[in-house]
Amino acid sequence: MRLTVAQALVRFLANQWSERDGVEHRLIAGVFGIFGHGNVAGIGQALAERGAGLGDALPYYLARNEQAMVHTAVGYARALDRMSTFACTTSIGPGATNLVTGAALATINRIPVLLLPGDVFATRVANPVLQELEDPRSYDVTVNDALRPVSRFFDRINRPEQLPSALLAAMRVLTDPAETGAVTLALPQDVQAEAYDWPEELFARRVWHVARPVPEPAALERALTLLKDSRRPLIVAGGGVIYSGASSDLADFAERYGVPVAETQAGKGSLRHDHPWNAGAIGHTGTAAANKLAREADLVIGIGTRYSDFTTASRTLFGRARFLNVNVAAFDAAKHAGTMLVADAREALRALRPDGWRASWTFEKPAYVVPSGFTQAAVLDAVNDAAGEDGVVVNAAGSMPGDLHRQWRAAGPHSYHVEYGYSCMGYEIAGGLGVKLAAPEREVFVLVGDGSYLMMAQEIATAVQEAVKLVIVLVDNGGFASIGGLSEAVGARRLGTSYRLRGPSGGLDGEPLPVDLAANAASLGADVLRAGDRDDLVAALAKARESARTTVVYVRPEPGPGTEASAWWDVPVAEVADNPEARDARTHYEQAKRDQRLYL
Repeated sequence: MRLTVAQALVRFLANQWSERDGVEHRLIAGVFGIFGHGNVAGIGQALAERGAGLGDALPYYLARNEQAMVHTAVGYARALDRMSTFACTTSIGPGATNLVTGAALATINRIPVLLLPGDVFATRVANPVLQELEDPRSYDVTVNDALRPVSRFFDRINRPEQLPSALLAAMRVLTDPAETGAVTLALPQDVQAEAYDWPEELFARRVWHVARPVPEPAALERALTLLKDSRRPLIVAGGGVIYSGASSDLADFAERYGVPVAETQAGKGSLRHDHPWNAGAIGHTGTAAANKLAREADLVIGIGTRYSDFTTASRTLFGRARFLNVNVAAFDAAKHAGTMLVADAREALRALRPDGWRASWTFEKPAYVVPSGFTQAAVLDAVNDAAGEDGVVVNAAGSMPGDLHRQWRAAGPHSYHVEYGYSCMGYEIAGGLGVKLAAPEREVFVLVGDGSYLMMAQEIATAVQEAVKLVIVLVDNGGFASIGGLSEAVGARRLGTSYRLRGPSGGLDGEPLPVDLAANAASLGADVLRAGDRDDLVAALAKARESARTTVVYVRPEPGPGTEASAWWDVPVAEVADNPEARDARTHYEQAKRDQRLYL
């Protein structure tokens, strides 16, 4: 079958499927792309020839920013338990390098996404081409090499003959629950347009089985011995519980053996918020109740977590507890010198059945306290009420993830979608678009601060273009609220954290910046509602929920503290400083460091 490299690529992707537990999913749901000279004549032509967007098996979507389209693919893949994702194509140069942040986010969060950046001429006949980086050390280096360290698999297709093996390797990584992340196939623009005679077998329907690794018997025996020796075990549920579909098994284990469950950001929703053994959020953004259990636990059973510094409170939280780590990835299972149980979360929970044993905890679930006033915490509470049982909250960065982690009453798996592996400002709207594409039947509530909004708001136009309805709650704090508080805490005096005009002193301490973010959202095609108090907000959220159009609800909450952190976070403080705030902060920092330890 004689096709160009790009035509062969598109035809191949349209015939790839994933399968787990007998259920099949289209592996590549479509292609997000922004075209330039590096991909328009190759992948662009191939997609146009197949009628992309007109009911084709590989539909095309126009995004506004290359980083944003990776975020959308990540949101989509996470909402579908990593069983399906999108491909993202760019031109060479700035289009390709815009992918780097999104790729890092995908890989850190263990989420599959396929990146197809254009590249310079493999033949080098026209070099240097427009937007080419010339490296005097080697003609083999291009800007796409910046994607190598943030990709789980990277290859450059310099000859048509290289495409089949690269495609098969790419699909393997996308469907490997332990090794998945960003997969990059760099495509020189001349090679994209080159024709080749392909074997028809390349384009046959191919189903990739997503494995559920079962515990190795000897490892299972070690884990059971460790479990039976404990009296106060605590489960730390990470994203792997949700991706595995193990929530009901987790609930059964917790109830049967009396083991409380604390949740990471990625694992929130593993149990319903009102489950009697759900201890709530853990770590620096955790609740006092869950962190008290963590300090008293003699065994930490990490299930599908990578133990970020927020989860461990920078290694100050778990006292002298031992670790039993259940994870599909040996890399994560080995952390903190833990006993490793390399297995799928669901399979491990079904295998961990100690006879005649039960934990000896006394655990009383704390009551939820409704925030008062019109602070940010009260705004989140109102959104939580509006979301109800079928809503999904999407957030990523700033002060809101901490409040959400402690406060949000998750209705179950996939109701809570906070990207906190990379905590990437600008993820929110683009990621919310991906969630809604994956679950069109659910109401998606995107919570975004003014700082994140100003970094990446343009995918509102994409949502409007595709008639994908989002409810976007735009919280205007007049700057970077989270970093403002941190800046003050470490003696940096909130430098650069407020949106203000440059004042008479020469600093950014003048009048508030005269920017109307609500008007900006309207200019991108969204309906806009302004809410001045809680009653206004409740009414606006009800109206937005009933609407069929993307709606932005704009609020300016009252200044005030959010929900309080109950565990430390290691942010180094200047060892010497002129200002007394920094010196005091250093004293407190050194005191906190005394509780930090290696888990050996």
